[in-house]
Amino acid sequence: RTAVLEFNSGESLIPASVLKVVTSAADLELLGPDYSFHTRLGYTGILNKRTGVLSGDIIIKGGGDPSLGSPYFSEHYGSFLSEWIQKIKESGIKTIKGRVICDDSRYDYQPVPSGWLWEDIGNYYGAGVYGLSLFDNTFQIHFRTSAPGSVPEITGFVPDICRYDISNQLVSYGNTDMGYVFSAPYGSYGWIAGSIPANREDFVLKASIQDPPLLMARLFDRMLDSSGVEVVQAPSTSRIENTILPEMILLDEVESPPLASIIEVLNHESVNLYAEHLLKEIGLQIKGKGITKSGIEVLYSFLQDAGCDTSGFFIEDGSGLSPINAVTSKGLAGLMLYMLTKASYPEAFLNSLPEAGKEGTLKSAFRNPAFDSNLRAKSGSFTRTRSYTGYFTARSGREMAFSILVNNFSGPSQTIVAGIEAILLETIESR
Repeated sequence: RTAVLEFNSGESLIPASVLKVVTSAADLELLGPDYSFHTRLGYTGILNKRTGVLSGDIIIKGGGDPSLGSPYFSEHYGSFLSEWIQKIKESGIKTIKGRVICDDSRYDYQPVPSGWLWEDIGNYYGAGVYGLSLFDNTFQIHFRTSAPGSVPEITGFVPDICRYDISNQLVSYGNTDMGYVFSAPYGSYGWIAGSIPANREDFVLKASIQDPPLLMARLFDRMLDSSGVEVVQAPSTSRIENTILPEMILLDEVESPPLASIIEVLNHESVNLYAEHLLKEIGLQIKGKGITKSGIEVLYSFLQDAGCDTSGFFIEDGSGLSPINAVTSKGLAGLMLYMLTKASYPEAFLNSLPEAGKEGTLKSAFRNPAFDSNLRAKSGSFTRTRSYTGYFTARSGREMAFSILVNNFSGPSQTIVAGIEAILLETIESR
């Protein structure tokens, strides 16, 4: 396979979310499309069946599921927490002398890659990775805004258990969301700065949950209390307890959707959290360590085994959120060709890419009829960065892979995207 058109194809450029194709391709090939994650419920200690007193703890063991309780998979998970309450009652437990502990030890306790921007990590798209994640590690802060220049009023948190000490330094202004949440993983304080649209009855900012495993423990503790099961001690996590938890007696487990379904949402909606989860998971499964560094080592090995030229590649995370990532369009195009022609699961990979003008991040892009049912691609965007990589079929019937990365442009991004569309359209018609 030879290139029919290239320009500076060996230049190292910021990929933004286009990097997700590397992570998703590696996970599909190395773990398989049917791979799944398991979250387990159980207890430790001694249960007195006569009195219903458990001299021990309730354990929720995280299995690295990135999508547990996610709105993207609401039908799959249903009301699993309520079902767990029922399982505990069926086991005969009425009083828990210990506590609810979430075991988040599957991965390391460094949720956020070191190359991420402080501006990002308090917001939903900068949510960190935990051995036990929940609700896409995201919650909502609701505001009522009035005249330009006024301070927006915080009207609620959803779910309310995510409420924490937060300083509101926002201003109501204009019609554009320029509000940012600043907070750190495992913290208990944050602030909101910037501006959000004026004169809105209900405006929502989505923020990252600071400690999802602890949130899960607190939430389940509350649910047990509301159902009439007494829990004596305060909820906790294995990170906080800093000890290896004993083997538990299993009560129930929840299985994730298959990996192919998770990757489809990952690439359609460009979910950073899922990409970072999958990066740590391949680090764990291939290298024995659920850490970002091991996952990146696996990515490089996978790319080299696929015959891709990785000179000019500098991978810092799995999602592309770090601005110090760099790849080459030549290397990316090589990967896309491999996934189409030599990979074990080409269909699952192809289906994970949104269709032009119809789905996900491409819903409002590539609307020309020539692209209809003919182009699938992953997009990536940063300030002064626009990237696309994917597939199309030329008029001749020739199947083609492409990768276009544009960095440090001036002027409106719409002009850049229109230029990219023009290049692809000309290639479709002339090849």
